[in-house]
Amino acid sequence: MLKKLQKEAAEWTQNNFGVHPAWHPLLGIQEEVGELSHAHLKSEQGIRGSSDEHRSEKIDAIGDIVIYLADYCTQESINLEQAVLTTWYKVKQRDWNKDKEHGGDVVL
Repeated sequence: MLKKLQKEAAEWTQNNFGVHPAWHPLLGIQEEVGELSHAHLKSEQGIRGSSDEHRSEKIDAIGDIVIYLADYCTQESINLEQAVLTTWYKVKQRDWNKDKEHGGDVVL
């Protein structure tokens, strides 16, 4: 699914923004992480919106982060799906309950 998303996002981005440097989507990721943090904070505080509104803002920010990340990976010639799967393979083998200091890191 991420491979297809990255391909479609690359086509959409090229059509809408043309050639652009990788730092453009990187800054977009940072902006969206800020929006996600803001929505989470306001949800925790119970202010500036309902639970449903905060949830909707969180979902929107998460989606935007993934789309910006797909664009960043395209600009950097990184296969997003492979990056996620390779890293997940390593992470899922960690056991922080057994190894509190290193999690039993697996080196590939």
